Amino acid sequence: MIITVTLNAAIDKTLSVPNFRLGRRHRTVEQTTMAGGKGVNVARALMALGQPVIATGLQGGPTGTRIVEQLTQESILNDFVRIGDESRTNTAVIDPTTGEQTEINERGPAVTPKELELFRDKLVYLARGAELVVLAGSLPRGVEVDTYAMLIRELKRVDVQIIVDTDGEPLRHAVRAEPTVISPNVIEAEELVGHEFNEEQDMVGAIQEMGHMGVREALMTAPDGAFGCLPTEAGPTLLRARIEPREPVATIGSGDAFLAGFVAARYTGRSAEECLRFGVACGAESTQRLGAGLIEPREVERLVGEVEVERVEAGAGV
Repeated sequence: MIITVTLNAAIDKTLSVPNFRLGRRHRTVEQTTMAGGKGVNVARALMALGQPVIATGLQGGPTGTRIVEQLTQESILNDFVRIGDESRTNTAVIDPTTGEQTEINERGPAVTPKELELFRDKLVYLARGAELVVLAGSLPRGVEVDTYAMLIRELKRVDVQIIVDTDGEPLRHAVRAEPTVISPNVIEAEELVGHEFNEEQDMVGAIQEMGHMGVREALMTAPDGAFGCLPTEAGPTLLRARIEPREPVATIGSGDAFLAGFVAARYTGRSAEECLRFGVACGAESTQRLGAGLIEPREVERLVGEVEVERVEAGAGV
């Protein structure tokens, strides 16, 4: 079983608005409304890939009720802790004429220490029957920046693999607790290692550096694929996966689809190279759909053959 954790779950509205301009009245040509938050998006993609998954986290108010109802309608198993404050709603506007995306994400509900304690107990209980736990997304109000680190320490007691996808201070604290895998994008990785990347070799060096920061393995998504510092028969290995970029419908949630693909491949026992390749194929496929975590498995299998994976060396030209 795979558990995904979304402490700041949401209702995500994605609107397609041609020629979008601030300060003007517009009409949508297409829209989706679904349960969201990074962990929820990962769970949706895992469900599409046929993997056993339970989505958990925090939900409150009528919006929280709607999150659970939508997950249930999608046949995604879920077990959320009810809190007193209202869950958030996020809105994304995509202009199909330019490809530009504008996202407005609410801060999320205020969470009390008691509510967080109840969630911690639930997560540890669920994790006893799991092999992998994915901690993903932002933290709501009232939740300390070291909360993921606390959850990692609790989860280590039940011997599960722990994968973290967050950013900023929550990621920095999580790394110190030594999860199994972290999965930032390029911007998040720059913040973590403390410098900008001017060329691809900087990214190769950064993924190696992340692998030395406490985590066993590190991933980094990029516009044309991903990097990984992953275990192979030769020991920790730097990998670079590439796919020819496709004209996207929307890129929102593509990182979540990538992570779901990586987790699904790992859960079924594939090699490091195969996990990275499958993750990149899932991320690329998701860009053809309006809505986070939506993928078509048959199209993913076709794209797998288009992903090139190579081993690289830090300090070597790529």
